[in-house]
Amino acid sequence: MSPTPRRPLLHPWGPASTLGWHAGIFVLVVLFDQLTKYWARLAYSLPNGEPDYFLSTPVIGEWLQFRLVYNYGAAFGTRPQGILPFLHPTLFFFLFSLAAIALLSFYYNRLGPAEKTARLGVLFILAGAIGNLIDRMTLHKVTDFIDAGIPGFSPRWPVFNVADSSVFIGIVLLILPSFFGSPAPKPGSGGADAPQVP
Repeated sequence: MSPTPRRPLLHPWGPASTLGWHAGIFVLVVLFDQLTKYWARLAYSLPNGEPDYFLSTPVIGEWLQFRLVYNYGAAFGTRPQGILPFLHPTLFFFLFSLAAIALLSFYYNRLGPAEKTARLGVLFILAGAIGNLIDRMTLHKVTDFIDAGIPGFSPRWPVFNVADSSVFIGIVLLILPSFFGSPAPKPGSGGADAPQVP
């Protein structure tokens, strides 16, 4: 009587588990982004809701501090909505973000399970895009509060938020694999170019 074949064990980081893990990271990043923005608006705004530009909290001296700034444009203060002046800025950013999210979601699904770093990078970019999109849809502006720069050096780095940091981390994770190519198969390792033994 032949032994009953054993069912293969599922790897804990298999596709289903990875998807759940990624979903958890996505939710945490978006939630943390929204909570910190809400805190910044409460802590550093005037009674009329406008930023109190004289109020800031040093975290690491002048290297890093918290202060409230509203961004009505895109990253680094750019205003790409100017290329389509007939569209309301909120509608422009909504359509732009929707297209970017659709493309990133498609790219995430196209990446293979072995491309873990790249998939994680796309995930962080998606979370950041959603975080700032929520601001644009609810406030018609993006809440920035992290002010970093070199003391005595001008200009400082543009004020940013957790969502922007998430996008930056995602881009780094996408670029990182290009510096570490897959190792070439060793002779006799059974690769596609290995000589066949008769």
